[in-house]
Amino acid sequence: MISLWSAVGRRAVRRPQAPVMYGLIALCCLIFLIGPASGLSPAYGSGDELLAVQRAYFRHWGVIPAELFEGSPRAALTPATALFVHGSWVHLLGNMLFLYVFGVMTEERMGRVEFTLFYLGCGYLALLGYAAANARSEQSLVGASGAISAVLGAFLFLFPRARVTSLLPFLFFLPLRFPAWVVLPFWVALQWLAAGRAPSGPGVAYLAHLVGFGLGFAYAWARFGRTTRVKVAPAPAPEGENQP
Repeated sequence: MISLWSAVGRRAVRRPQAPVMYGLIALCCLIFLIGPASGLSPAYGSGDELLAVQRAYFRHWGVIPAELFEGSPRAALTPATALFVHGSWVHLLGNMLFLYVFGVMTEERMGRVEFTLFYLGCGYLALLGYAAANARSEQSLVGASGAISAVLGAFLFLFPRARVTSLLPFLFFLPLRFPAWVVLPFWVALQWLAAGRAPSGPGVAYLAHLVGFGLGFAYAWARFGRTTRVKVAPAPAPEGENQP
């Protein structure tokens, strides 16, 4: 499977303050470290005992599509709680990297309150969309990928020319810099191809990525698409001529 790692070049963009983004990263990391998925706490046991605890933990806090549409208030909350639960170190670090890279400028453009509501709302809807497409699945779904994909979608609309440094495996991991309008559509294409080949069992919820990205791009287009028109005063006419 071809993977894509990307980061916005520091010399290309200014690093503004983003307290919400840092708070989300800190919260996700804290929840992971104190939970059974990290494997750090001996209180959860080890071996088969730890695996059983992890499965129960994911089923309690994660989205189970087959249960989501049964009308249970608790199940209706799981697309929100699942955003802060991750299944492994790789899952957590990969998501937090992308949130850090693309969340700073997006939060500054939207503002703290709007970015918070945008992140939670798009993340909820992305997981809901995945559950609707897999309504009979009993597999638990966790992770912030849907919400972070929405951040990527918004970033593409808001900052299409921002330079992004990418490491591509098929190019021997050479660091190459491209505009966001090149890198992010390529990432979407990878998600689309992977979603078409994804098995029905446990794995990566590529469809949630696609739904989240589409929601983020659509929101940014609807919210920031209309540019403010600035009326420019005409230049003074040469002496002896009248202005229209």
